[in-house]
Amino acid sequence: MGTRVSYPVEVKMKAIEMRLAKVPVKEVMEELNIRNYTQLKTWMRWYRNGEIHRVYQRVGKQYTFGKGPEYESETAKLQAENRYLKQQIEVLKKYEELERKWRQK
Repeated sequence: MGTRVSYPVEVKMKAIEMRLAKVPVKEVMEELNIRNYTQLKTWMRWYRNGEIHRVYQRVGKQYTFGKGPEYESETAKLQAENRYLKQQIEVLKKYEELERKWRQK
């Protein structure tokens, strides 16, 4: 088992910029000395999902449980809360549907 590698924010942001400029993954890894391609995929996923704040977090120093990220504006906070509540509703709808099917048997 290898040792953990922590990349500076500058390397992460440069890798994201290079991938957005359509530079091949292998070339980005070689130029920035990134060991694993899945790390690069993770950073790109964070970027696409608008979770750029995660790039700035140190390894093992995620937000405290129950606290969550600082939002740039009240609108962003309300949008995130709205997404969360919509997901809860969808889960409850699916459960209701399953429960109805179980009762029919």
